[in-house]
Amino acid sequence: MKTLIVYYSLQGNTEYAANRIAENIGADTLRLHSKKAYKDKGFAKFLSGGRSAIKQETPELEDCDVDLAAYNRVIFGFPVWASNIAPPLRTFIAEHQAELREKELAAFATQGGSGAPKALVKLKDALGIDAFAAEAVFIEPRAQQSEETDAAIDAAFTA
Repeated sequence: MKTLIVYYSLQGNTEYAANRIAENIGADTLRLHSKKAYKDKGFAKFLSGGRSAIKQETPELEDCDVDLAAYNRVIFGFPVWASNIAPPLRTFIAEHQAELREKELAAFATQGGSGAPKALVKLKDALGIDAFAAEAVFIEPRAQQSEETDAAIDAAFTA
């Protein structure tokens, strides 16, 4: 099964997990970049990113040409912002909704606090599905790297 991991990462935690999963299962990766950068430090990070997530904004993305027809499975990865998915992921989904309906879909969330279960439900809603083939939540996998965390990432999406 050919797999693509589509992810957004602000501080490297989601990127760490995406790259580790990709290496483990032999998947390709597509990192999303918003044309307008989000703040990545201090209170402004939480204010701008959280507000954007709550408002369900769809920011313009830098070019990310991808042939989704080449993939059977798409795994989404995102940081949890205010119990929501990161807005760049919402944009990608909106732009590729029809193509994604034909795929096996899975997801993982990275978080420093809480809210991942709610965010995963919101991702399912954005995709128009009832369930993922698989899903996982990782607590700051890069920032709090450990053998236990790496083992959990390595075990994800292998079936």
